[in-house]
Amino acid sequence: MRITLGVTGGVAAYKAAELVRLLQQDGFTVQVVMTRSAREFVTPLTFAALSGQKVITDLFAESGGEANLESAIEHIAVAQRTDLLLVAPATADVIAKFARGIADDFLTTLHLASTAPVVLAPAMNVNMWNHPATQENLEMLRARGAHIVQPDEGYLACGMTGPGRLAGQQAIMAAVREALKLQRDFVGETVLVTAGPTCEDIDPVRYITNRSSGKMGYAVAVAAARRGARVVLISGPTSLDAPAGVERVNVRTALEMQQAVRQHFDKASVGIFAAAVADYRPAEPMSQKIKHTKEALEIRLEPNPDVLASVAAEKGARLVVGFAAETERVAENARKKLSAKNADLIVANDVTAEGAGFDLDTNVVTLFARDGRDLPLPKMTKSEVAGRILDEVVRLRSALRAAAQHSD
Repeated sequence: MRITLGVTGGVAAYKAAELVRLLQQDGFTVQVVMTRSAREFVTPLTFAALSGQKVITDLFAESGGEANLESAIEHIAVAQRTDLLLVAPATADVIAKFARGIADDFLTTLHLASTAPVVLAPAMNVNMWNHPATQENLEMLRARGAHIVQPDEGYLACGMTGPGRLAGQQAIMAAVREALKLQRDFVGETVLVTAGPTCEDIDPVRYITNRSSGKMGYAVAVAAARRGARVVLISGPTSLDAPAGVERVNVRTALEMQQAVRQHFDKASVGIFAAAVADYRPAEPMSQKIKHTKEALEIRLEPNPDVLASVAAEKGARLVVGFAAETERVAENARKKLSAKNADLIVANDVTAEGAGFDLDTNVVTLFARDGRDLPLPKMTKSEVAGRILDEVVRLRSALRAAAQHSD
């Protein structure tokens, strides 16, 4: 998920830097938009370094910069890809502009162009906070659905005491989660996720692999972290960046993945095995490059370990989720895999179906659960699929606990 963080002009602007870090730990991508006054307190470079994203400071190209169509409509592009607009600190000025529909800079124009939820964390002088105009503006925004994070009381930078100090970071984070209706049902748990392909060497130049991009597994890792889990992501080679707040363990081969899983699975309560582990590897990889000749070449392959089955055989009370990428008889093959691998849930898809292939941002899957429930899902983003997988894990876990209590 992507959050746009608006930073406006006030002494509390420096606290937004820590907020960027907390949002990233929750798995969010953060893009910062700064007002002109905010830049008097904190430099854009600070937020660019923290967020790893471009910091937007002007509605149009800065003076002397090259004006183009992209810069002229950037607020529309940012609005379309924003899942939530958070303004912290929010000054009395920007609150008034939001309430009255004024759009005279990038942030206020973005506010009008976006349909995403809005969270405002006000920070200002106590008299400005108590002024009837400010309170009226806040009521207008609440009536439109904006989430207002009540400021703290205490000693203010202006020397006065009272309400107006920027709310604590955790209060702001709680408002963000509430606005996005995010669950925190994995707090205190460790979720192990595997993702990506494996590469099995033929010689120092060539290897056997598959078309997995890792996007589905990475989406699961991000979703689990956002819901409060400690996440260990064991990843084969992929071009994806490590998700914020997730412990990534890089592996290359199936044997390395098996070793990493064995090392970390004991500490996990849930294992979600989304990696496309190669079924076979060359029995005798060559130490030197194989030279091209006109003769046919035969490479003897031997089976790789079945990472999912070996872990599920010793899972105990842990829940194990496997994936099945199929090209035919999806339900039949998925049910067979569910039983053969001793998994609790199989996420199956037909990789030839539109929107469900490799290296896409969408997927079309059916969830096959051990208790007999089949849950077909329509085409949705892999982030949305990840959320539904975790929902099903929660359902299965609750059912198991209820059954255990009943047997007692």
